[in-house]
Amino acid sequence: MKQLAFGVALILSTAAMAAAETAAERLTTSAEVFTEVMSAPDKGIPQDLLGRAQCVVIVPGLKKGAFVVGGEFGKGFAICRQRDGMGWGAPAAVRVEGGSVGFQIGGSSTDVIMLVMNQRGMQKLLGDKFTLGADASVAAGPVGRTANADTDVRMTAEILAWSRTQGLFAGISLSGATLRNDLDANEELYGRKMNNKEVIGGDVAPPPAAQQLRANLDKYSMRK
Repeated sequence: MKQLAFGVALILSTAAMAAAETAAERLTTSAEVFTEVMSAPDKGIPQDLLGRAQCVVIVPGLKKGAFVVGGEFGKGFAICRQRDGMGWGAPAAVRVEGGSVGFQIGGSSTDVIMLVMNQRGMQKLLGDKFTLGADASVAAGPVGRTANADTDVRMTAEILAWSRTQGLFAGISLSGATLRNDLDANEELYGRKMNNKEVIGGDVAPPPAAQQLRANLDKYSMRK
C-alpha cells in the first residue's frame, strides 16, 4: 500500500508541475522543442513526412512516474494546416494521459512529437478524446533527414510518434495513451472555453504566443 501511495503521489506531483506552467509558456517551450529536434544533424523528423503531415502534436515534458503503478501525464498542443494548405492554423490545447502496471521505479520527462498523417487522424483530434493505438493507429516514426517509410505500418499509420529523453531522439509507440481536449488551456489562450473542433475547424485567430511555433513549422514543413 505504501508503494501504491508513493506511485500515486508521484503521478499527482508531475501533474501539478505541468499545471503550474501557463499555456503561453508551453507554446514557447513547444516551439523550442520542435526547433531543437529539427535542427539536430541527421537526427530530426524526416522533412518529407513533415511536409505531408496534416497536423503536428507537441507535448513538451511528458511526465512519467512509476513505483509499481506507472502513469503518464502531459500537456501540449495540436496544430493543423490551414484549409488552403498554406501555413498553420491556431493551436488547440491537448492533454496526454495514460497508465500502466508493472515493476518500475523512478521518473522521467520526455518530449513527444506526433505527426498526424491523414484526414482520418485529423478527425480524431476534433473529438473530445481518443486512445492512441485503438481509436487511431500509431507507429514509431523514422529518424533522419529523409524517410524510410516503406513498411506497411508506417505507410498506413494515422499517427507517427517520436520522443526525446536526455538528448536521445527516437521513434516510439504510444499505444494505450489517451489524448483529450484541454479546455482550461484553450480558455487561457482564447479568452473562453473552446473545444479543439472549434479551434482547429473554426476561423480562430492564433494567439500571439503561437507566432514562434507557427514560424518554426513553416520553416521546416514547406510542401514542395
